[in-house]
Amino acid sequence: MNNYLDTTVDVYKQAALKPDVGLCCTTTPIWQLPELQIPKIMQEMNYGCGSTVHPRDLVNSPKVLYVGVGGGMEVLQFAYFSRQKGGVIGVDLVEEMLTACDKNLLQAEKENAWFQKEFVELRRGTALDLPVEESSIDVAAQNCLFNIFTKEDLKLALAEMYRVLKPFGRLVLSDPITENRMPDSLRNDSRLRALCLSGSLSMKEYLQMITDAGFGTVEVRAKRPYRILAPSQFDTEEMILLDSIEVCAIKDPMPADGPCIFTGKTAIYFGEEEYFDDQKGHVLMNNQPLAVCDKTANAFHILGRKDIYVSESTYFYDGGGCC
Repeated sequence: MNNYLDTTVDVYKQAALKPDVGLCCTTTPIWQLPELQIPKIMQEMNYGCGSTVHPRDLVNSPKVLYVGVGGGMEVLQFAYFSRQKGGVIGVDLVEEMLTACDKNLLQAEKENAWFQKEFVELRRGTALDLPVEESSIDVAAQNCLFNIFTKEDLKLALAEMYRVLKPFGRLVLSDPITENRMPDSLRNDSRLRALCLSGSLSMKEYLQMITDAGFGTVEVRAKRPYRILAPSQFDTEEMILLDSIEVCAIKDPMPADGPCIFTGKTAIYFGEEEYFDDQKGHVLMNNQPLAVCDKTANAFHILGRKDIYVSESTYFYDGGGCC
């Protein structure tokens, strides 16, 4: 096992044995859903930087895979939408974390009349070699785990997620990213990497690795400030800002002209006609906003029309639009 993975296992073994509330800091409020009570211990062991639970992904009792179970909070939330035996598979490499999660699920069963522990199946395994059958999962998710991996291992982890997803299945991710230069001294620090602080890629690199894995559509659903690596505290000459990003990647066919990546851009046509049709499948009704992927937004820019407004990225996309 790589040195940084050894360190990661040790960090999360200790976090399983003794909850570490400050280990991560989620930037997304915990879902408030009818009759869902999340045990306090699960909240204390919420070792993520955002949320991967989005109700619009979770229709028709999907088969869900969650990698890196932590205290079980998101596993429980996924089970809320997939109330069937083994509806949620939780995978973790750290035996102590699986034990803690199992114990916490028993507590959740006591606090939630609707929840049965059999809704969740816990398996020991690694994201680099998932103990899951090919094309068997509707929704796969990970929260602040892939950020720990080196680029080589991240490529393997994404390939594994792609393998186990059904056609048009969804991979939902939450990870820190940074647009600042990460010094090698920090990037190569195995403990800082395990703490999700120094493995961050730029957004462009992060999204490129996802599309290189074969995902034809990628949605950037949220981006928020997350952590600061300051020169007074870390081995860096300049302040490094980490953002928390939430992304959904869909296993649909790769378009001939490249992936559709939605970063929250909108196009509005305000010309003299009733609508504008680019003859490529995109119709803009007069003065009606349309969410567009970055590829389409760029094509509209190239047209140079004065009657089409294209917004900058908001890094918030919640469905609909051009593709």
